[in-house]
Amino acid sequence: MQDLEIYIRDLEPAAVSNWLEGQLEELQLDDTDVSSVVKGMASYSGARVRITLYPGAFGKRFTSLVMEGDELPWNSDLDCARSAWRAMDTEIRCSPGDWKEGDPVEDDKWWRLDHRGEQLVVWN
Repeated sequence: MQDLEIYIRDLEPAAVSNWLEGQLEELQLDDTDVSSVVKGMASYSGARVRITLYPGAFGKRFTSLVMEGDELPWNSDLDCARSAWRAMDTEIRCSPGDWKEGDPVEDDKWWRLDHRGEQLVVWN
């Protein structure tokens, strides 16, 4: 089981489903209201994909998008974030993938993708 997680700033209604329609098959995701948790399903290469949107992550402006499945179109959070940024043209953040349980969160760097490019930044 793989899981990918990205954070989308100022998520617009239907932006995730519009993006994922071109990435996954059999998409079932009603994200016309993104003010509360949204759950959906899809498939990729014949495997089920669970999709969940969690608004209010890291403050009110970001929504966490989690996708879980045995097969996903991207190999890393960063690959997923790049695809999302191209489709939604809003700031996307993701973990660089090297954080481990017990590491101090305040030292943690995140990938930030926006009109300035890709940069490793401290969240705040």
